[in-house]
Amino acid sequence: MTENKTVTIIGGGLAGCEAAWQLATRGCRVLLIDMKPHRFSPAHHSQDLAELVCSNSLRSNDPTSAVGLLKEEMRRCNSLIIAQAHATAVPAGKALAVDRDKFAARISSLLAEHPLINIVREEVFTIPPPSEDPTIIATGPLTSEPLAQALAALTGKERLAFYDAIAPIVYADSLNMDIVYCKSRYDDGPGDYLNCPMDRQSYQHFISELADAEYMPLKDFEDVKYFEGCLPVEVIRSRGDETLRFGPMKPVGLADPRTGRDPYAVVQLRKENREGTTYNMVGFQTKLTYPEQKRIFRLIPGMEKAEFARLGSIHRNTFVLSPALLQPTLQFIDRPDLLLAGQLSGVEGYVESAAMGLIAGINAARMVAGQAPVVPPPETALGSLINHLTKSDPKKFQPSNINFGLFPSWQEKVKKKIRGQERSQLALEKLAQWREDGHI
Repeated sequence: MTENKTVTIIGGGLAGCEAAWQLATRGCRVLLIDMKPHRFSPAHHSQDLAELVCSNSLRSNDPTSAVGLLKEEMRRCNSLIIAQAHATAVPAGKALAVDRDKFAARISSLLAEHPLINIVREEVFTIPPPSEDPTIIATGPLTSEPLAQALAALTGKERLAFYDAIAPIVYADSLNMDIVYCKSRYDDGPGDYLNCPMDRQSYQHFISELADAEYMPLKDFEDVKYFEGCLPVEVIRSRGDETLRFGPMKPVGLADPRTGRDPYAVVQLRKENREGTTYNMVGFQTKLTYPEQKRIFRLIPGMEKAEFARLGSIHRNTFVLSPALLQPTLQFIDRPDLLLAGQLSGVEGYVESAAMGLIAGINAARMVAGQAPVVPPPETALGSLINHLTKSDPKKFQPSNINFGLFPSWQEKVKKKIRGQERSQLALEKLAQWREDGHI
């Protein structure tokens, strides 16, 4: 039944790659189309598929956290993205961070070598017409303007846009290790992060310069609408003198081994590759001009002579009004043959994007096989994301990372950690039953 059908996937990011893998491992033929290297978005630079353009972290690995639970659910569903993230992991404390080049290269190679996956490098300008063969749109938040316009015409809804920012990457050998020290938060011994400590005076000078710096101007027609979970560092600073010390520069649990005390503030650096030659400035997304980034970030103790492998930047992210457009199966209400996956659907984050690719891939495979598409149990992290996308109030809808606030209400009054343990246990039990019932 499936041999004469081919599922088309537009977009070779995390969601598109995950969807392709889910389809191919179920015996479905896949046409995966990606516009690189013929055209790059403002944030992409590599020819590889599954390129990570912001942080190299997939966040917490703790299964009692919402994102840790989501990763565990995906692992149990044979996720390509999670498997390759672990295969290319770099030390990052309790988080799962990857060597982004090795990560993208491995995924690109695995998909290219699969006999059922045909990868075509070209730009798609229009939405394919209705067909018996499903199509998955997974072009991400940086969808090219022609395709975004075509999507807007298809949905009949006004497109929504917000802005996202990328953190700089610094060369390790340009850091002053007489000042910088290794430590993960609350860990006793040497940790996986480099820490640049600040006293009160250096912090005050830093935020003062940050407040008066020059930023990349927005175009007249562009309306600023940042995602709250990924704010530029200067936007956080604008909300008060102490906001950075309670955000990305929080010093708690990072005692300087030379003093035995927590610094007044701290800038953390996380490995970008296994060799430890480059480090990401954690939480330092920015829209500062390039010259200002170099000037201001070199005010950070230990970074006085920092050389940057990549400077920060800002770009527009696009997503659709999913509660008004999508079924819980990720099919369009008015175009059941068309599925949407990734950040374009209204989730935020690497893991969440790949998770929607996983569900879209599973459902497209079922459609090809003549089976009904499925929806994960609402108690699971996968199901909670689906509920957010399809059952939220359209008037109030915003992209979201996975969090326990998206899960069904929890009546018992127990400690947060215990509640996380109980939620995770229930979710994995429901997922196991769902799988045993033959849904995937």
